[in-house]
Amino acid sequence: MTEQPPPPPGPGFGPPPPQYAPGPLPYAPPQAPYAQVPPQPAPAGPDFLAVDKRNAVVVDAGGVAFEASGQTIEFRWPEIRSVHYRASPDGKALMVSVIHMDGRFYECVVQAKPRTRLQEWFPQLAWVLGHYRPRG
Repeated sequence: MTEQPPPPPGPGFGPPPPQYAPGPLPYAPPQAPYAQVPPQPAPAGPDFLAVDKRNAVVVDAGGVAFEASGQTIEFRWPEIRSVHYRASPDGKALMVSVIHMDGRFYECVVQAKPRTRLQEWFPQLAWVLGHYRPRG
């Protein structure tokens, strides 16, 4: 004798119609929040620091930061179009400027005392900028 397939479900068989489907439970245990990943430190690399009594310029793996009279502004590498530097007209200070991707221009001036420090800063700054922003 051959077996026949079971008959198709009739009324009362199979999943309930949508209007009778079970709704949400009146109390659901709280779900654990997603694990917060702490910000990762920037990878180690060379850095540059020029500082005087009021101002500072820092260039590192994170980008460029200016401090002027107690106010700090930071620029991350993805938002920097270019970085420029030169000696002040009197040769007593380092002038560093950042051109933001949207075209805004920011500048910080750091006094070099003694004046010979300015000549030390130029090759250091060039090397660090070249490390993070190679010319292509």
